[in-house]
Amino acid sequence: MSNWLLSLEGTEAGHHLALILAVSAAILHAFFGALQKGRHDPWLSRGAMDMSYGLMAMPFALFIVPWPEAHMWPIFAGMFLIHLAYKVLQAMAYTRGAYTVVYPVVRGTGPLFTVIGAFLIFGETFAPTQWLGVGILLAGIFGLALYNYIHIDVDRETLLPALGLAFITGAFVALYTTYDAYGIRATADPFTFLAWFFFIDGIAMPIYAAKRWRAMEVKPDFGPLALRGVIGGLVAFGSFGTIMLATRLDKVGEAAVLRETSTVFAALIGWIVLGEKVGPRRIALMSLIALGAVVVEFGG
Repeated sequence: MSNWLLSLEGTEAGHHLALILAVSAAILHAFFGALQKGRHDPWLSRGAMDMSYGLMAMPFALFIVPWPEAHMWPIFAGMFLIHLAYKVLQAMAYTRGAYTVVYPVVRGTGPLFTVIGAFLIFGETFAPTQWLGVGILLAGIFGLALYNYIHIDVDRETLLPALGLAFITGAFVALYTTYDAYGIRATADPFTFLAWFFFIDGIAMPIYAAKRWRAMEVKPDFGPLALRGVIGGLVAFGSFGTIMLATRLDKVGEAAVLRETSTVFAALIGWIVLGEKVGPRRIALMSLIALGAVVVEFGG
């Protein structure tokens, strides 16, 4: 499997596979975000999901994939710290704002910074049409943020801090996307990076979530929370794993932008599953984000 993937790097087939992986990551990440923001406390949900994918990845990391090279351990340390900061910021945003308010800003702020980071680190460049696509995407994002600030009634008193946290979280999305792309390219076997990523990344949040659960006066039932964790862990493999493989096969910036079509799927999930009001104007703005991603893909 590894040899087959590596043979596709820099090829037309690799580009098409990266496109499929990035869009798959978009769909799955929308579900992952909805699972974290669902009826449980976001901190508990994230802890349960992290514990699940960490335990599931452990045997693969220890016994199946080749062990990481020596130079990978500092990279894994940096990865752990960046993802931990991202998860803390995201949970803080989710506790202060509605899912369909917070999620588009988190996912939409990241592409601009990722494109800049991909240029500085990997030397990637965008064609003028692709920059137009980035502009369309950002217009949809910030138009959505302004619309939500004016019209949304849910969590109104904490909406402005939620949007601020969402913007900062988006910057960390760009940071981890670029850093993970560097990490998965730094090892010979991409599945070595993926297995150890999930194993190491699943350590911190379950510890904090357990302490938070014990301190609650009214504790949620453990069974449904654990089930959500297992489902979320499986979705995480598809969501984070596919986007990392896409950045190994093709351009980091394009993969990051395409993934942000997740905002459209997030709107549908928030409306159908979480019962949040979406409305035609917000759907139009989210569709504008998706249109920007399409222009980036086909404008290259």
